[in-house]
Amino acid sequence: MINAFLIAAQIIVAFIEAFQFVISLSGLMKRRKPRRRHEPKHSFAVIVAAHNEEQVIGALVENLLKLDYPRELYDIFVICDNCTDGTADVVRSYDGVHACVRRNPQLRGKGHAIEWMLNELWKMPRSYDAVVMFDADNLVNPDFLRLMNDDLCEGHRVIQGYLDTKNPNDSWVTAAYGITYWYCNRLWQQSRRNLGMANFLGGTGMCFETRLLKEMGWGATSLVEDLEFTMRCIKRGVYPVLDYDAKVYDEKPLTFRASARQRLRWLQGHFNVARRYFIPLLRDSIKERSFIKFDAAIYSVRVYSVLIAFIVTAALWIDNVLPAANHFTSIYEALPAWTVGVAMTISAIQFPVALLLERVKEWRMYAHLLTLPLFLLSWWPITLYAFFTQNNKQWSHTKHTRVIRLEEVHSKQV
Repeated sequence: MINAFLIAAQIIVAFIEAFQFVISLSGLMKRRKPRRRHEPKHSFAVIVAAHNEEQVIGALVENLLKLDYPRELYDIFVICDNCTDGTADVVRSYDGVHACVRRNPQLRGKGHAIEWMLNELWKMPRSYDAVVMFDADNLVNPDFLRLMNDDLCEGHRVIQGYLDTKNPNDSWVTAAYGITYWYCNRLWQQSRRNLGMANFLGGTGMCFETRLLKEMGWGATSLVEDLEFTMRCIKRGVYPVLDYDAKVYDEKPLTFRASARQRLRWLQGHFNVARRYFIPLLRDSIKERSFIKFDAAIYSVRVYSVLIAFIVTAALWIDNVLPAANHFTSIYEALPAWTVGVAMTISAIQFPVALLLERVKEWRMYAHLLTLPLFLLSWWPITLYAFFTQNNKQWSHTKHTRVIRLEEVHSKQV
């Protein structure tokens, strides 16, 4: 009975991984249409979620004030969310930037803060065509709003920018984040854009048509509000798109411990979203014959795929090292020997291929491919712990201290 379960589990995991691999092949080529440029037309409310971010918020505000977009067409609102430091004072030191102080210790977290800010925004006398969201530790390329304006003029309603890492050289952990982000941008996000499928929101560098937000409401208050809102959009038939040219640089945790805490929060939220959206999206995909919704359903349960892969691998390994006869069967035993070699080769080359495709020039990133497996394997125990603590909806803050200006980020990319 247990062996049959393990075989079935291996087949499910193999299907999900093969499904993603086939889609990722489209990302080997950019295949982007020539970009149509539009004159600045749309107005933006730029929202920044901040909790005790006095050390980094100034760099972002200065960055946003210098965007290559008519200043009269965008306003900056920083949500000083349950702050106990000088975040609001730093924000107020900049002319024309709004420090919006929120006090609600019962409803903590970015999703709740955004919902509150949007409700406040709708009450204001000025209306905006779109809302753009950033995190306090971000930096943004100067043309970001111009690119969002182009996308809105082309009829897109939800846009995700290209998420990059502003501090990949700080530690082996930040390097691992950088490598995985380049990989996901090219072989997950760009591949789906090439195929005309829905992209997935990444929590920052996001743009939303105001009319859509008012129609849907925000309603994304889980630990992964970005994934939750993505699923709500796709279920509604609104498909987020990636703007590959609109770059946002995100600060990553320097230590493994801080990284594990952040990823635990993500995974706890992911389990919650999977429970709520997998069946409805799968049902809709069958009913509507929608491959896009089927893809979203599969994506929502990838967290279970990681969990199952960990359990199955552990069971097979223990079964092999015990002196008694083996009780469990690996599906590779029923496949030609070369399939194992192919699977291992694909696993080994996909990350260096992504770095080459993204034209990463920093040699240290290629050296960090040697430490990347440690980071990737650590997802397994964190996922297992997240599964047993998934009902914990307590938001945890990732502390940001790395003050970097955009010029420094760009100088390291030359």
